[in-house]
Order: sequence, then C-alpha cells, then structure tokens
Amino acid sequence: MAVDLNIQFLPWQQTVYNDKTRFKVIPAGRRTGKSRYAVCNLILKALETTQGQIFYVAPTQGQARDIMWDLFLDIGSPVIKSSHVNNMQITLINGTKISLKGADRPETMRGVSLYYLVMDEYADMKPEVWEQILRPALADLKGEALFIGTPMGRNHFYDLYQYAELSDDPDWVGYHFTSYDNPTLDPNEIEAAKKSMSSYSFRQEFMASFEAMESEIFKEDWLTFEENEPKIGDYYISIDLAGFADASKNTTKTRKLDETAISIVKVNEDGWWVKSIVHGRWGIEETARKVFEAVAQNKPLAVGIEKGALKNAVMPYLTDLMRANGVYFNIIDLNHGNKRKTDRVVWALQGRMEHGKLRLNKGEWNYPFLDQLFQFPSPLVHDDLVDSLAYIDQLASVPYFTPIEDVFEPLDALTGF
Repeated sequence: MAVDLNIQFLPWQQTVYNDKTRFKVIPAGRRTGKSRYAVCNLILKALETTQGQIFYVAPTQGQARDIMWDLFLDIGSPVIKSSHVNNMQITLINGTKISLKGADRPETMRGVSLYYLVMDEYADMKPEVWEQILRPALADLKGEALFIGTPMGRNHFYDLYQYAELSDDPDWVGYHFTSYDNPTLDPNEIEAAKKSMSSYSFRQEFMASFEAMESEIFKEDWLTFEENEPKIGDYYISIDLAGFADASKNTTKTRKLDETAISIVKVNEDGWWVKSIVHGRWGIEETARKVFEAVAQNKPLAVGIEKGALKNAVMPYLTDLMRANGVYFNIIDLNHGNKRKTDRVVWALQGRMEHGKLRLNKGEWNYPFLDQLFQFPSPLVHDDLVDSLAYIDQLASVPYFTPIEDVFEPLDALTGF
C-alpha cells in the first residue's frame, strides 16, 4: 500500500537528495535544516530496502534521543510499525530498522551490516568510529553514508570535506550550505545574530566556515566601503586567468574549477579604489570578450595578465577583438616574482586594508571576494579574486612628488640658472 509522507525538501535538500554519489560530506550552518533532512532521508532510504540496517549516529546517544527521536516519530508516523525508546530503535512497515546511536558508545555498533548511515555533527566524534567501525559495516551491501554538521575548527571533519571536495574520487562529493540557504529562516534574524557575535563565531556557526582562529590574515574591521568613485586617479586592470570551461557543461566538477578574475582598480595617492572584480568560468572566446569589455569601458593605464600558457592561448582572440573594434592596448606580463602566493597576497593587500588604503565599491562581487579573502589561504576556498587583486601591486604606479614649479624659481629665466 502506497503511503504519502508529504515530505517537502528545501532547495538545497532536494539538490543533495538527487545526487546519487555514495558518500556525501556537508558542512552546514545553524538552522539550515540539517536535522529534518537527516530524518527524511533516513526514512526514505529505509523504505528502499529490506536488507541491512539504517543508522543515525550523533556524538552521544543522549543527543540522538533529545534531538531526533520525536522528529522521527512525527515525520515517520505513517510508515512506523513500532518504536522502542529504551533501545532507540524504530521499525518501519517494511521491516527495516532505523537505530539511533551515540558515537560515545562504539561497542554497540559492531558486527552489523549497514545499508545507510548518517553521522550528524561528525566534527564532535572521534574519527576512529567511522574509520574502524562504521566504514567496514558498509562494505557488505556497498552502503551509503552522509556526514553532516557545523564545523568546529579544522579537525577530521575539515579533512574529510577537503577530500570529498578536492579529490577525484567519484564515490565522494562535498557540499557547503550556510544559514542563508534556508528560505524559511528570516535573514534579519541571522543579521541580528551577526551583530551580537564575534566574526569568528558567526562565520563558523552560521556560515559553516572551517575557521582556524589563529590564522586570520585579514580582519573584518579593516573593511572600508566607498560607493563614490574618486575624482582623481588612474585605472589599472589585472587578470588572473583560469582554465577555459565550457559554460554549457555546468556540472558538480566544473563548479569546483578555478574562475577567471578581472580586477578593475582606480589608484591615487589615497590608495586603491576597487570598482569591481568581474569573475566567472568562461570559454576562451568569452574570456577574451570579458577582458576587452573591461578595458574598453575603463580605459586603464595598464593591463596585466599572468604570463604563461593561458595568456598565450587567449591573446589571439584579444588581438582579433582589438583589430575588429579599432581599440588597442598594451598587455604587461605579470609574474610571481619568486614569491609564494601567500606572501605575495599579504604583501599587496594586508597593509593597505589595515590602514584604510584599500576601499571597495559595493556590488554583487563583494560576497565572493570577501569569502575568499577571509578564508585565505585555505585550500578549501578558491582565491582567484584575491589573487587577481593582489596583482595590481605589480602594475600601479602613483607619482608621489611636488611639481617642480612649486619649489624652484630660476635666477635667470632665460638660461634656467
């Protein structure tokens, strides 16, 4: 008999549910909808099979009972045959059992064959519970697993997400969601929490950021926004090219690729005013067009592109655009200067930010740029926009001098003596 559970997923939940990758790792912010998704997913997986068991694992069994038991009974009531709170086990109408476990009691999870597993708040568990007990339990049935929770520094949850996100292992995929990804949560409530919390705590708890408190290079209180363009100064454009992606193939893997970033900056004696950072994953012709448009609109004194194979590849297309439009500009080679990226970025940006010499125009590019900036140099977060902006340091030159007529008066106007 068909049973309607009336499960309605949030957009991010539906995306994850539709993904058939075997192992999923999801850092998510507070009130994102993690617990409800875990319950719904566990019930749906349990209804798929009559083989093996289904485990929900929390850091402690007390947490599993307090957080999830009533939620299971509420959502699963149409398909629950029996439930026993003493042993924390629910049996569905097809005979499949869902057990709620605590990672603090690993001995209760040995010797089973698992069809599906959820490890909730994995950052609070010992990694040995997964590696030595639960991963082997999935082997017989080639079971699946979901790791979900709020980050807690850069521990084993960070390492697992890094593997899922960056490796080429097809069995693993990583997702990342913040509290803003729950459309039922009032964004004003999130903003209210932000005002009363430290930036470190807010990014960890609501933005699901793997924070390393001792390694913050750039600080939020250094930020300076200025929407009015300075009247004096010269524009410079620096470009950090990425691989040229086929825009029509927007897959999970292509979303992990680097982006091309085009920094448009006006420079004067007061510092840098960042008008915009145009960024995206484009094919080679689209990349050339984006660069040409940025140059044609802003008329910079200098345009810099990191020298190498990517620059050589895009140059013929840029040259064709210049010929077709009758607009020519000189491109300067940018290089690393034998510096590590971290050193180069810190040298170019940190002091300017701290002393108010780096001012940002407001725009849609702010969020991705600041996300990269505050996480730099995390290997989990792209740094293309940050790297592009740092290259301005190689291009920009500001005349710091007093005009000679203000300090020099010749004794003989004819000879200049």
